[in-house]
Amino acid sequence: MTLARFPITAEQINDVVTEFYRRIRLHDVLGPVFFKTVPDEPEIWVEHEAKIARFWRNAILFERSYDGNPQQVHSQRPAVLPEHFALWLDLFDETVNDTLPEDLATSWSALAHRIGRGLRIGLIQSKQKAGDVPSLA
Repeated sequence: MTLARFPITAEQINDVVTEFYRRIRLHDVLGPVFFKTVPDEPEIWVEHEAKIARFWRNAILFERSYDGNPQQVHSQRPAVLPEHFALWLDLFDETVNDTLPEDLATSWSALAHRIGRGLRIGLIQSKQKAGDVPSLA
């Protein structure tokens, strides 16, 4: 049996993902960004949320049920901008804080911020021209 990064259940992960994407769809900045990639159709959102829940179960519970490449996906979406990651993380923090006990919310938030920083830096670098000085801001 593989140990999890922190003691959270798959059901709690699914609950957070569902609530987070409910909030995303209502967000005045992030909602339209997501709607450019994920059409506003319930069955498509269910599929997207299931994929993201698999990502988090992989990252936290080491389930190995996710096989995507988040860096590549974000870099291929022109609507996704580096400044969106701060908004995404703020909304994610609100969601975990409202949904989970404090210790789990804190642990998941820290992991999300670490992943978010990496995705943001990767997105910035993917949009740079050859020969530009790398930006790590």
